[in-house]
Amino acid sequence: MEEKIYDVLIIGSGPSALTSAIYTSRGGASTICIGGENWGGQLMLTTLVENFPGFPDGIQGPDLMQAMRKQAERFGTDFIQKNASKLNFKVKPYEVEDNSGVLYKAKTIIISTGALTLWLNVPGERELIGRGVATCAPCDAPFYKEKVVAVVGGGDSAMEEANVLTKYASKVYLIHRRNEFRASKIMQDKIFSNNKVEIIWNTEVKKIKGENKVESLLLINNLNNKPRELMVDGVFVAIGHKPDSDIFKDIIDMNEKGYIKTTNDTQAKYKTMTNIKGVFVSGDVVDPKYKQAITAAGMGCMAALDVLEYLENES
Repeated sequence: MEEKIYDVLIIGSGPSALTSAIYTSRGGASTICIGGENWGGQLMLTTLVENFPGFPDGIQGPDLMQAMRKQAERFGTDFIQKNASKLNFKVKPYEVEDNSGVLYKAKTIIISTGALTLWLNVPGERELIGRGVATCAPCDAPFYKEKVVAVVGGGDSAMEEANVLTKYASKVYLIHRRNEFRASKIMQDKIFSNNKVEIIWNTEVKKIKGENKVESLLLINNLNNKPRELMVDGVFVAIGHKPDSDIFKDIIDMNEKGYIKTTNDTQAKYKTMTNIKGVFVSGDVVDPKYKQAITAAGMGCMAALDVLEYLENES
């Protein structure tokens, strides 16, 4: 039996990856998506998504991802629910091996591995994700109308989360482990001037408590080790994200924070291509600013169109 060589191999399975898959497979390119054992990206951890166009009543994050996957598969995308574990971009066609040892070959690659939330890693956190533990205030803030919530973090993301939450919640606690924020001055000024926000300095969350939903936080003061229980209806973890790019280290050019670089300049023919010819990138793994499902999907479209043009002209 002749070994199959795909036109396109996509690593990832969030909005960017699946949009790429829809476009490439619909465009006639044989496409395989190595989607990961925990597929679907960050939207699999959210509840109601109200800001993705086309859903006036909103849509559950996992339902949106399932619909995207179904659409990609409808056009012929092969979906592998395994993790990419080994890469060889020094040979043509390119080679990607999954964590079960199966090797796949393709003429082009689209990297759409997204970003990973940095978690607190405290008891109760994982168990209560989606039941009071959240990471996206624009997605979930409306569920906390007239409720009490906490935000953990000290950077711009934490300030943004707290600011959004004050439009809905009756009270927002902002918990930071140091005695000053690292956020920009303009973001800090917004928080300091908002009477809905109470800042808890020099404090860390040690446990998230609750049976079926978040009920309280166990806090420890870093200066005197004094414990405190804070009653809240939800907690938003905003200590940062990191691009999911470790597997590409020393293979693909990236910046000091791990975001993959593209040839996106005025002279570049393929604006989503990386330093390796035929290897493209899209979504949160390349985007340190916007980090939205719709912008990731848009970049997925861009990468797919670049790939289709590349396959036609240069492969």
